[in-house]
Amino acid sequence: MDADEHLIRETEKIAVALGRMFPGLCEVVLHDLRDPDHAIRAIENNLSGREVGDPATELGLQRISDPDYPSVLQNYANQFPDGRPVKSTSIGIKNADGDYIAALCLNLDVSVLSPFTHTLANLVATDAAQRGFVENLHSRTSRELRELIERTAADRGGSPRSLSREAKRDLVRLLRDEGYFESRDAAQTIADLLGVSRATVYNYAKGERR
Repeated sequence: MDADEHLIRETEKIAVALGRMFPGLCEVVLHDLRDPDHAIRAIENNLSGREVGDPATELGLQRISDPDYPSVLQNYANQFPDGRPVKSTSIGIKNADGDYIAALCLNLDVSVLSPFTHTLANLVATDAAQRGFVENLHSRTSRELRELIERTAADRGGSPRSLSREAKRDLVRLLRDEGYFESRDAAQTIADLLGVSRATVYNYAKGERR
């Protein structure tokens, strides 16, 4: 057995394995470009209706005539004879002399996936009319509350208690808008950190929502 034949036989193992991994979904074809009139050496998971011994495609003929033709054509649009859309990848196999002797082609039947894609798109879609409404589903913890207050104060170069009255009011309203007041003990925690009364915290929280 010569080196070229050995290489093609090894590639045929890959073609068979890939096709059997994606039954009903991805056709895998091995073309023997040494014999373009009977190029199809193996076809696994046949979706195009071709047979072993059928001739090479136009792409295969281009590879035969041009050693500089791209070795890999990835994810290009294609079509089965019955019109089904296909996503294809073609991998050229060169021998030690740099000549194309084979091509391994994968043809993914995207028509099978299209209904699922449409269903998923509908499933994750949101109502455009509700874009102005914001809801945070994250549970605010006392630890997060303390970290936010201390970080805000540090950004202003001080401690929570050293913030100005206006800064404390703005911070309290921010915490309100971020949902921290949903926690039962939030108001008291905020009051303790800012050095004000709980009533003051509620007064700061009043006003127009952002």
